[in-house]
Amino acid sequence: MLLEALCIAQSHLWLPPNGSLHGVAVDRLMRWNLIAICICCLAAHFWLIAAMLRHKRDQTRSTAFRWTILAALCAMYIWMAVTAQHLWAASRYAGPSLEAMQVEVVGEQFQWYFRYPGPDAAFGSTRPNLVDAAAGNPLGIDSRDARGQDDVVSSVLVLPAGRQVDLRLRSIDVIHGFFVPGMRLKENTVPGLVLHVHFTPTTTGTYPILCSQVCGLGHERMQAVLSVVSPAEFDTWLATRSNAHAHAEAPTR
Repeated sequence: MLLEALCIAQSHLWLPPNGSLHGVAVDRLMRWNLIAICICCLAAHFWLIAAMLRHKRDQTRSTAFRWTILAALCAMYIWMAVTAQHLWAASRYAGPSLEAMQVEVVGEQFQWYFRYPGPDAAFGSTRPNLVDAAAGNPLGIDSRDARGQDDVVSSVLVLPAGRQVDLRLRSIDVIHGFFVPGMRLKENTVPGLVLHVHFTPTTTGTYPILCSQVCGLGHERMQAVLSVVSPAEFDTWLATRSNAHAHAEAPTR
C-alpha cells in the first residue's frame, strides 16, 4: 500500500490534468505531502520493528538520532505550512490584476449560473424578488438598472486562456461549494456574502464544475462545465451571446 502511495505521489494519475497557472505549485505541494506521509509511515513501522528485535542499544546515539529526525520533520512541516499559506493568500487575499476579467458565479439549488458584464464592464444590480428562472431572469437582474441591460448570463463558464479571471461568488439559497478539480480551484458560495477568488486558466479544453457541499437532495445534479478557449474564440462567443441578449431585450413594434 505504501509503495502504491509513493508511486501515485510521483505520477499525475491522482488528480485530473492541471489547466491553471497556480496549479503547478499546488500539485508540487500535494506531491510533497504524500511523499512525507509515506516516509513517516515507513519510519514509524521500522522503529516499531527495530524496538521489538533489538535488546541492547546505545541510549546516547538513539536519543541524538531521534532529535535529528524530529528536527527534520519540524522543518519540513514549517516549510509545507508556509508554502500552503502563501498559495492560499495569493488567490484569496492578494487582489487580482487590474486587467483581470470579472465574472460572477451564482449557486442555486441545483444549478450554476455565470454572469458577464457587458461593454460597460459593470454588473447590474439584482433583487431577490425578481428571481424568476422560468421568465428568463434566474439571477433577479433589475431591468431598471442601465448597468445590467448588457449583462450576459450563461449556464456554461467560458474563459479565455492566458488571461487572469476574478470570480465573484454568491449564493441565492444555501451554501454551495464551487469546485473545479482541473483548475485546482475550490471556494464556497455563501448566502448574503460575495467572495472572490482569482486564477489564470492556461490550457484550452473542458473541465467539470462540481458542488463540494451537500446542498440538498439534488446535490449530485449540481454540475456545470468550464470551457477554456482561445481569446479570439472567447470574443466571438461573448459577442454572439451579447447580440442574442440585445435582440431578446429589444421591444417589438
